[in-house]
Amino acid sequence: MAIDGFTTCLWFDGQAEEAAHHYLSIFKNSQLGHIVRYNEAGPGTPGAVMAVEFVLDGQKFMGLNGGPQFTFSEAVSFQVRCADQEEVDYYWDRLTDGGEEGQCGWLKDKYGVSWQVFPTELLKLVTDADPAKAKRVTEAMYPMHKIDLAALRKAHAGER
Repeated sequence: MAIDGFTTCLWFDGQAEEAAHHYLSIFKNSQLGHIVRYNEAGPGTPGAVMAVEFVLDGQKFMGLNGGPQFTFSEAVSFQVRCADQEEVDYYWDRLTDGGEEGQCGWLKDKYGVSWQVFPTELLKLVTDADPAKAKRVTEAMYPMHKIDLAALRKAHAGER
């Protein structure tokens, strides 16, 4: 049996459309899809946004205005794998705007959605075949909020 792909559904308390537009302003190659509004059958106010479809760089999402019953947690996060420090800075600055910084490249945006923003090179550095290099990189990363690739490269090389 074939399915028509996967869509991540994000449960909001009235901010689904606002969040979709916010994310669309951040991620390139993105687009807004259908906006579904409540009708007379409810349970929401007729005409109010029930759900909004959007695509962020090829990943499909649905924002659902489900109410206050459920909130986001760090148990689910989205990874933004960046090519370089410039991309890390770009996404970090925009996603933390109104949100909060976490440790090791983690953050919560202003809607409470958790993200991990890091350079793809980080994976290579922390899995180096030389355990001493991998350890130095990992130890250097732990106190960081936004990942500093230059500092990780220095740690990898054994420089202070």
